[in-house]
Amino acid sequence: MDLDVSAKSLPVFAALDSNVRLTIIQLLSKRKMNVTELAFALNLSNAITTKHLDKLEAAHIIKTEKKGKQRVSSLTVDTINIGFPKKVYTKLNHWHLELPIGQYTNFQVAPTCGLAGQQGFIGKVDNPSYFMNPLRYQAGMLWFAQGFIEYQMPNYLKANKKLFMIELTMELSSEFPFSNNRWPSDITVSLDNHEIGTWTSPGDFSDVRGRYTPSWVYNDMNQYGILKSFRISRHGSFIDGQRSSNTKISDIDLTKPSWTLRFEVKTDSKNQGGCTIFGNKFGNHDQGIKGTFYYSHDSL
Repeated sequence: MDLDVSAKSLPVFAALDSNVRLTIIQLLSKRKMNVTELAFALNLSNAITTKHLDKLEAAHIIKTEKKGKQRVSSLTVDTINIGFPKKVYTKLNHWHLELPIGQYTNFQVAPTCGLAGQQGFIGKVDNPSYFMNPLRYQAGMLWFAQGFIEYQMPNYLKANKKLFMIELTMELSSEFPFSNNRWPSDITVSLDNHEIGTWTSPGDFSDVRGRYTPSWVYNDMNQYGILKSFRISRHGSFIDGQRSSNTKISDIDLTKPSWTLRFEVKTDSKNQGGCTIFGNKFGNHDQGIKGTFYYSHDSL
């Protein structure tokens, strides 16, 4: 489950604000349980236990089903990610750009793979040839089990300016046929052959539907990813604020008109679980691949 700091996330925060409900989550992480079993484990009445279950279910953390006269509960979520608003180096000038995820310029992918748009799949799935389909620019989600995909990030910096930092954000997950919430994958991101870092995606998620994912996408198909921040600064590279490589902004050739951004699942990585990139009108974040470039002086 992917949350942000807003009022619509309050039901989840409220559901977790209880020692009893946290204990229920811990119990249900081991097996499904009915109300009587939970009440006994908690040393509470069935009525009070039911009230706690109702709150967890309203927050989509658990689900319940009837088995005869019994109400059986189980977890629907194994990960909750909270994205906090952030603002960095606001005193520097900057420019923004956003690339549609279908605007890639090079690829080498292997099945399972494919492209999806608002109305359905774009071309045939599990056939890399369709990654050259002219309609690929309409893609809101793309996925591949092995290989890489590359984009060109334009360089708008003028000769008399100094680049201080690049921050890239995008929504990513692993790739598994249909989905698998526990399917780790090492996804390496690089800029012009300089590695920013490798992020291990925990899975390919379908525990809940993506906030923007179109209705035609099957419930058991990849629904959303996790919004990740990749940053190159004067001090090195960082993923979500944690140091990830020694690549510095000084390593980037500022004279080039564009830089190659690559997403790759390497053949020698420990977790080869594929890569899914979410774009506009898919997943939990209505965006493509966003870039913010921080520089000195007053204008471009």
